[in-house]
Amino acid sequence: MRPPPVKGTNVTQENITVGAVFERLLGPRAEVSITAYDGSRSGPADAAVGIEVRSPLALDYLMSSPGDLGLARAYVAGALDVKGDLYTALRALATQVDQLTPADRLWLLRKLGPRHLRVVKPPAEEHPSRFRRGMTALRHSKARDSEAIASHYDVSNRFYELVLGPSMAYTCAVFPQEDATLEEAQANKFDLVCRKLGLKPGMRLLDVGCGWGGMVAHAVRHYGVEAIGVTLSREQAQWAQKNIVALGIADRAEIRHLDYRDVTETGFDAISSIGLTEHIGARNVPGYFRFLAEKLKPHGRLLNHCITNPDTSVAHRSRGFIDRYVFPDGELEAPGELMTAMHDAGLEVRHSENFREHYAKTLAGWCANLDEHWDEAVAEAGAGRSRVWALYLAACRLAFERREIELHHILGVRTDSEGGMSMPLRPDWGV
Repeated sequence: MRPPPVKGTNVTQENITVGAVFERLLGPRAEVSITAYDGSRSGPADAAVGIEVRSPLALDYLMSSPGDLGLARAYVAGALDVKGDLYTALRALATQVDQLTPADRLWLLRKLGPRHLRVVKPPAEEHPSRFRRGMTALRHSKARDSEAIASHYDVSNRFYELVLGPSMAYTCAVFPQEDATLEEAQANKFDLVCRKLGLKPGMRLLDVGCGWGGMVAHAVRHYGVEAIGVTLSREQAQWAQKNIVALGIADRAEIRHLDYRDVTETGFDAISSIGLTEHIGARNVPGYFRFLAEKLKPHGRLLNHCITNPDTSVAHRSRGFIDRYVFPDGELEAPGELMTAMHDAGLEVRHSENFREHYAKTLAGWCANLDEHWDEAVAEAGAGRSRVWALYLAACRLAFERREIELHHILGVRTDSEGGMSMPLRPDWGV
């Protein structure tokens, strides 16, 4: 006997297998096999990757979650799993995994009835909504930024060692050739930044958002500068300062657990900002570049390395899975917006370069590292956190490949009162 219609609707439950539900939602062309807890199967049996629906909880999340959160919550909770390579699965599904349309939800309601409409508690790894975060602190206040950074970076230094590899560089690498290793490409990235900044022995470098100190260490060891690095992550700062001491460069390098806005020193010859702009908020970008410009000597250079939107029509704020699981309060700008802000801050933009393909390759390397060390990663950070990272890295790799996001280097210089800048007439950065 069928249950009565859902109140306020005229739809009723129909008999349908879970496999058929996912086949309908993922599209007839999705090259994945589907197996479900009710014993049903669908999709090509010889597919390279497969989706296993392990629990009715997966359907609960699909019905009750907005945007792309349904499938993400189901995967993070372990109610849905992927057999085979996760990136290959996401690539096969492409736009089908982005979100459920109202028509999809109505179809689900008609086929499954009201039993999956219940509110389900999200996985423990999920951050509160923007509204709830706003109840405790203003967006991009020092307190809220510190909490957001800590939630992502203070997971476990060992976990990051497993994912990032020996370089401990959590930013886009620059591959000198197609077959370069991830470690070679990360060293090449730091060296390219040093060359673009024109670093020489005796100069003073400020690295904001310094991570585990890779840029600071490279610049001090290979270019003879004195450097200060600052990060909002306590775990990063402790690891990086310990590494600085181990490398024997503590007399010329220092890593501080500090908000960049609290740096009091000035008169730097160069500033590197590698992967920080994504965290400061679009409305704060003009003030960010004004603050950094004031820290530079005349002729001093600023290299800003960050993820960017492909154009200004794309919303600044991250949404769905990225906002709730990866980078709460993260915001991206288009490269033109960043250049305008740099110019308005008194910096002359001299060079811009897009490394979109390089970030896709970097993410592929991190995915491979996580897969290779999966059991240890789970033991260190938990299954849910490891699943968040697997999904995040694979999805971002695909996003860079599809030009949904980009990665730009933008180099600015603080000219003197007569427009001088002490740069070569036509720099080639030594490459």
